Amino acid sequence: MQRKILLSIYITLFISVLSPFKTLKADEGMWLPLLIERLNYTDMQRMGLKLTAEEIYSVNKSSLKDAIVQFGNGCTGEIISNQGLILTNHHCGYGKIQEHSTVEHDYLTDGFWAKSFNEELPNPGFFVKFLIRIEDVTSKVLENVEDGMTESQRDNLIKERIEQLTNEAVEGTHYDAVIKPFFGGNEYYLFITETFKDVRLVGAPPSSIGKFGGETDNWMWPRHTGDFSLFRVYADADGKPADYSPDNVPYQPKHSLPVSLNGVENNDFAMILGYPGSTDRYLSSYGVEFNLQHVYPTRIKVRRKKLDIMGEDMKANPAVRIQYASKYARVSNYWKNFIGMSRGLKRLNVADKKRETENRMTAWINEFESRQETYGKVLPDIKTAYDEMAKYALERYYFFEGIYGIEIFGLANNLSILEKELTKTQPDQKVIEELKSKILAFSKGFYKDFNAPTDRKLFIEILGMYQQEVPVEQQPELFKEWAKKYKNDFAKMFDKIINSSVMKSQESFEAFVANPNLKTLQKDPIYNLTKAFVEKHSELNKDYMEAYSKLGKANRLYIDALRKMDSNKNFYPDANFTMRLTYGQVKDYMPADGIIYKHFTTLDGIIEKEDPNNPEFIVPDKLKQLYMDKDYGLYGENGTMNVAFLSNNDITGGNSGSPVINGKGELIGLAFDGNWEAMSGDIAFEPDLQRTISVDIRYVLFIIDKYAGATNLIKEMNLVGSKVQ
Repeated sequence: MQRKILLSIYITLFISVLSPFKTLKADEGMWLPLLIERLNYTDMQRMGLKLTAEEIYSVNKSSLKDAIVQFGNGCTGEIISNQGLILTNHHCGYGKIQEHSTVEHDYLTDGFWAKSFNEELPNPGFFVKFLIRIEDVTSKVLENVEDGMTESQRDNLIKERIEQLTNEAVEGTHYDAVIKPFFGGNEYYLFITETFKDVRLVGAPPSSIGKFGGETDNWMWPRHTGDFSLFRVYADADGKPADYSPDNVPYQPKHSLPVSLNGVENNDFAMILGYPGSTDRYLSSYGVEFNLQHVYPTRIKVRRKKLDIMGEDMKANPAVRIQYASKYARVSNYWKNFIGMSRGLKRLNVADKKRETENRMTAWINEFESRQETYGKVLPDIKTAYDEMAKYALERYYFFEGIYGIEIFGLANNLSILEKELTKTQPDQKVIEELKSKILAFSKGFYKDFNAPTDRKLFIEILGMYQQEVPVEQQPELFKEWAKKYKNDFAKMFDKIINSSVMKSQESFEAFVANPNLKTLQKDPIYNLTKAFVEKHSELNKDYMEAYSKLGKANRLYIDALRKMDSNKNFYPDANFTMRLTYGQVKDYMPADGIIYKHFTTLDGIIEKEDPNNPEFIVPDKLKQLYMDKDYGLYGENGTMNVAFLSNNDITGGNSGSPVINGKGELIGLAFDGNWEAMSGDIAFEPDLQRTISVDIRYVLFIIDKYAGATNLIKEMNLVGSKVQ
C-alpha cells in the first residue's frame, strides 16, 4: 500500500512538471459550450469522454445542447423522449404542482401522474427555451468604444449596439436573442433561443419523496431525496412554438437523452449541461466583506421571520399549507444558503485569499508605468464604491426582503402604472383596458394563494423590524407619520388601513379595477404606504446605483488585469443564466478530519431516517413495502436501490434540474443541490470539498415505474445499459 501511495505521488509530480501552466482543476469552471473544443476537450477525453465536441454542441447537427431546456426563469430541464418529455427537479416544478393543488386534489401531498396525454395539466404563462446557437460578438459590441469615454457614454453606446445586433440576429424568424456581458463586460456573447409556451405537468412524486428531508436535509449530505418532476413541451402541427391549444401535439425534439441503467462508480466521468444562475468568482476581498457585513445578516434575519410566520399558519391550516407551500420553499432555500455562504466564506478564509491575489496584483501593476495608468486606481475605487454602497445596504435589503415580503404591498404596486395613465390629461382608454386586464389576471393568482391573517402577521413583524433597523432618515415620511399616529402599534395600523382599502378583499379589488377611479386610488391607504416605500427606495437607490456603476467599471478593469496577470490560465466566465458545461467525476469526499462520505446513498437510508411524527421524514407505506420486498425491478443493484450520488461538478442555482451525463452522452442523474461544507462556492470553488448532489436516474425510474405505476412514461424513454433486453 505504501509503495502505491508513493508511486501515485511521483506520478502526480511528474504530470505537474509536464503541465506547469495548467492551474485549473478540470472539475472547476462553468464553460461556454461554444468553446469546449478549444479549451476543454482534451481534458474531458482524458477523464472519460467518448463523444466528439460537435456531439455536445453543434449548430448544424443534432447535439446534447438540443436536449437541454431553460425551464422557466430559474431552472434547467432535459428532454428524455422523442415526444418532448421533460425531466427536471421536484422543487423546480413545485410552483406548478402547487398551483394545480387543492385540499380535494392535493398533488403536493399525494403526487400526480398522467397516464395519457389527455390527463396532462397545462400551465398558462409558463415556458421553456431551447438554445439554437451562441456567437462571440465582443468585437461588434465594442467596436466604437474608446478608452477616454465616461462610463455612462460607454454604457449607452454598448446598449445601442446590443439592441441593433439582437434585432438583426432574429429578424424574420420566431427566435429570441439576447446579448450578455462576460468577464465584467470585457466580452459579449449572443444567444439565440426558441421559446415554447405550451408546457404541461406530466408527473410528480408526493412531497414525502420529492422533498424528503425538507429543510433539515437541504444542502446536506448524505441525501435521500427523489427530487424530480416531469413535464411535456407541446408544439403546433408543424413543430413550431404555439400558445396552449388542445390541438397542439407533443414536441419532437432534435435530440433526447438516452437513459442509462448502468449506474455510477466512484471516479466515473460526469458532465452537466444547464443554466447556472449567478456566481461571483472574481469578487474582490472588499466584496466578500461587504456581503458578510451588510448583505447576508439582513437577508437571513428577515427570511427567518417570514419562515416562522408562514410555517406557523401552514401547520394550523391545510388550505394555507397549500397556498404558501411554494412561497415557503423559495424563502427557505436561500435563507439556508445565506447561512451556509457566511459560514463557508469565514471558515475557508476566502477574504484573506482574495487579498493575497490583490497584493500580487498590486505588485504586478507597479512593475510598469503603463499598467499604473490603466489599473492603478482599480482597487482603491472598488473599496470606495463598497464604502458608499454600505450606507444604503440596510434599507436596500429590508426593502427587497421585507417590504416586498408583505404580499399586499406587491398587489398594490401593480396599480402604479394604472395611476400613471389615469393621471394624464387625456388617458388612453386602450392602454387602460390592457392594464386592467393584466392587473385582474395577476389578482386572480394573487388572491388564490393569499391568506390575509398571515400577511397581517408579516406586516406587523416586518415593519417593526424595519423601523428598528433602517436608519430613520432613510424611512419614508408617511411611514414615520403613521407609526407615530398609531404609537408603533402595527397591528392597529394594519387593521385600520386594510379596512379602508380597495384591496381588503378580492371582490373589492376586482370591482375597483373594473371601474378604476383616480381619486379613490390616490386616497387608498395601502396604495399610499406602498408608494411611499417604493419612492423612498428609488430616491436612495440613485446614490447606491451611482456607486454601483463606479464599482462596475472598477470590476471590469480588475478582471481584465487578473486575466493579463495570469495569462497562462484558462479563465471561465461567471454564471449568468446562460448555458454552461461543467465536467468532472463521481466523487466521495472528506468533510472533516476522520470523516469520509461515500459517493452514493441508498433506500436503506430513507428507512433509517423515517420519523412518522416529522413531516420532513415521512416514508409512504408503498415505498416501505417495495423496500421490504426488495422489488426494485430493473433499477436495483445487488439487492439495493441507489438514491443519490455525488460528483465534483461545478454548479450553482439555476443548475437545478440539470442532467448529469456520462461519457457516452447518457443520462445518469439529475442535479439538485450542493453540499454544506462548500457553500462559499458561488464566490470561491473549493475542489477538495465542493460536490454536486444528484438523484440517481435509476431511483427516478423506480419511483415512476414501481411506485407510481406510470409505465406509459417508461415506455417512451430510450433506456440503455446491460439490463435492457
